Amino acid sequence: MNKYALSNPLSILLDKPKEDFTREDLLKVIEEKQIERITFHYTALDGKMKELKIPIPARINAEIVLTEGERADGSSLFKGLIDTGLSDLYIVPVFKSAFINPFNPGSLDFVCRYLTATGEPAPFAPDNILGNAHRLLKKNTGLDMYALGELEFYLFYNDDNKMYLPGRQKAYHLSAPYSKTSAVLAEMLKNLTQIVGAVKYAHNEVGYIENIKSDNKELNGKTGEQLEIELLATPIDEAADNIVLAKWLIRNIAYRHGMLVTFAPKIEDGDAGNGMHVHMKLFKDGKNVMVDSDGVLTQHARGLIGGLCRYANTLTAFGNTVSSSYLRLVPDQEAPTKVCWSDSNRSSMIRVPLGWSKTRNLASFVNPGINFSPLDIASMQTVEIRTPDGSANAHLLLAGLTLAAEWGLTNEKAHQLAEKLYVKGNIFKDKKLFNELPSLPATCSASADILNQKRAEYERENIFTPSIIDYTIESLKSEKDADLHKKLAKLKGTAKTKFIDKMVQKDLHKH
Repeated sequence: MNKYALSNPLSILLDKPKEDFTREDLLKVIEEKQIERITFHYTALDGKMKELKIPIPARINAEIVLTEGERADGSSLFKGLIDTGLSDLYIVPVFKSAFINPFNPGSLDFVCRYLTATGEPAPFAPDNILGNAHRLLKKNTGLDMYALGELEFYLFYNDDNKMYLPGRQKAYHLSAPYSKTSAVLAEMLKNLTQIVGAVKYAHNEVGYIENIKSDNKELNGKTGEQLEIELLATPIDEAADNIVLAKWLIRNIAYRHGMLVTFAPKIEDGDAGNGMHVHMKLFKDGKNVMVDSDGVLTQHARGLIGGLCRYANTLTAFGNTVSSSYLRLVPDQEAPTKVCWSDSNRSSMIRVPLGWSKTRNLASFVNPGINFSPLDIASMQTVEIRTPDGSANAHLLLAGLTLAAEWGLTNEKAHQLAEKLYVKGNIFKDKKLFNELPSLPATCSASADILNQKRAEYERENIFTPSIIDYTIESLKSEKDADLHKKLAKLKGTAKTKFIDKMVQKDLHKH
């Protein structure tokens, strides 16, 4: 194994990649590292990571736990979906997810899967829904899908040193001393890279709030910097685990520095919201098939785009789950309101970003006369959906994206739809084009109604259970925001500010 500073410590210790970890390997780690306990992590219906701590007094205890898992109360983790009379679920560790807990070094931690009393994947568990969707995609298309999430969040802190202030909406890619959170962000990056492995980069985003005024004691008077950590693409079922695990790590590190993290889609009116863009790419026999040898999008890529366009107005039900989500999805911002796609265009819902498809070995252009061997690396082309935000249920959202891809790759209509919805330029400046494009839902209530109308697109092949669709609809309806924009239109000044603040701040820790 390569032993770089940020390599997975367990991979270095065991001299093998995490994908090859066995039970015996993990028992070796427990003995050599004098591990005191095993901690199981698992994502519940609310999209947050839960945990169970299990002490290890002897080898046999570790053997049993690693082999059989443990029990958990499903009626609490999936409230409303499981009757209390049949509430037990097994939680069983995924060996390749193992990591030493950076906050409690005496703990060996795992991501787990939910199994029923008969040892089958629990059909209502979001992680299993995603796994089933991915298997359906591979079965019907022969393709594998990888994904990554872009995690945007605000980091709030007490700033007594009013020096080098960047100014509102001017914080994109700031460096110190203008950015005061660089060291904390570097710590997040280190731990994420060693544990998750699939991390691309981190930077300051555009948002900056010098002094937030709020009735919320956690926020009032604090300074907020918007940050982003972008992950690397992994098989889509792993990608959702990585998103949830990353959020857990980010929050814990911030807390240990006396700082507050929120992934809420909107913080204040007029300040940048927190998106969670998702990039996807398709593989066949281990090769990226998004572009051909000339860097042109393939039929596979266009099918994927067409599928995303088809599913766009229902995907908001899983990717934009609170009323404040729809304060972010407004015209003339870098957040979409219409169903369309384009190249490197941040006003469109789906973007085909630069992917080193038409040029390579760029260092030769900026280092003339320096001889070095060019790299022959696989295509890095992705497509990006820009609708989701920090309120998304990662597993259900990515399951929906996977079903959209499967539809697009198996239905000829997908290519027609992709051709029809391709745009150029800023759609918000072309009023005729803007009015012709299909609209995304403008409220949670509208998202719920459309999901209910099109629920068969998710319940097909028994991928999403009816109970999960019902839960999602009820959760969206509970926001009671059907007349949100009418209310906002009637409010002015302080009254409008207070209304928005109240709506936004209820979502501070929801996801």
